[in-house]
Amino acid sequence: MAPKHSGSIPDPLPTQETSVTQGSTPTRARRALLTSLGLCGALVLAPAAWAQAQAQGYPDKPVRLVVPYPPGGATDVIGRVLAQQLSEKLGQQFIVDNRAGAGGSLGAGQVGKSPADGYTLLMGAFTSHSINAALQPRTVPFDIEKSFSMVSIVGTVPLVFVVNPEVKANTLGELIALAKAKPGSLAFASAGNGSPQHLSTEMFKRMAGVDVLHVPYKGSGPAMTDLIGGQVQAMIETAPAAQGHVKAGKLRALATTTTEAVASLPGVPTAASAGLPGFTVSSMFGIAAPAGTPADIVNKLNAALKDILARADVKDQLLAQGAIATHTSPADAAKAVSAEFAKWAKVIKDGNIVVE
Repeated sequence: MAPKHSGSIPDPLPTQETSVTQGSTPTRARRALLTSLGLCGALVLAPAAWAQAQAQGYPDKPVRLVVPYPPGGATDVIGRVLAQQLSEKLGQQFIVDNRAGAGGSLGAGQVGKSPADGYTLLMGAFTSHSINAALQPRTVPFDIEKSFSMVSIVGTVPLVFVVNPEVKANTLGELIALAKAKPGSLAFASAGNGSPQHLSTEMFKRMAGVDVLHVPYKGSGPAMTDLIGGQVQAMIETAPAAQGHVKAGKLRALATTTTEAVASLPGVPTAASAGLPGFTVSSMFGIAAPAGTPADIVNKLNAALKDILARADVKDQLLAQGAIATHTSPADAAKAVSAEFAKWAKVIKDGNIVVE
């Protein structure tokens, strides 16, 4: 016979459905069930509590900020400014690690495969990374939308339409008219096949309905030299690279590719206001962590960057590189990168652009 159940502790389970075996009681069954439920709850809560504890102590050792380009370029300089500020703000060294190669893809890929613990971050040029991902989806060592947890967009660099002073066009509208009058004869330089300058030219061709000749160079330097010399007639170049030549009268600026006027190019209208609505292009820089990095760590970095990027001295340091200081939420940063990828993927598909 089964032992009698004490009436002092009510059994929460219906008695007619409770199986009682030899040597057990409903009380023991109830306690076993509650213990099991407690363990399950602890297992569910443990990862969240662990992640929160990680973020509270983060960072407790040096953080590596990978710049996927050689020292000296805009991405590197922006990265060094922010690394110094993050070191002071968060009390641990943020160390810039230059990992150049494959047009920025090598270093970005290494970050994407790093442990998702917040101690390896990417200081990325996400316009270039998006273009590379769209141009060479089978060979880039990362997935632009899945390999990273975006922290924030930290800066944008505007581009500008510039022409040799001998070109008979003083406005963007006149340049478009000239290109339509002489299809295929107006030569547009770029910093190389697959560069933002190249893809911006392809976008211009389709949006303006013109046929211009693309002339790729190995970098902006030689392209600008030939533009000033008259070997090519026009270029869509980053404002930092072009503005000195514009001020010296060696080039004529027709329009910026931004939604608002660029302070370093006073009097130069936007492309949208100069006859090309919707033509908006800028080089976008951001900080990202490997996908799966705890949200509390991402949010802690984001909050630190918000304070840093609001400071006048930091804005000035970035502006010296031609970058406009920017801050976004992690979610908005991810949306911006996704939109950038979609935009360039369409330009590449529509133009049937390939890089050998």
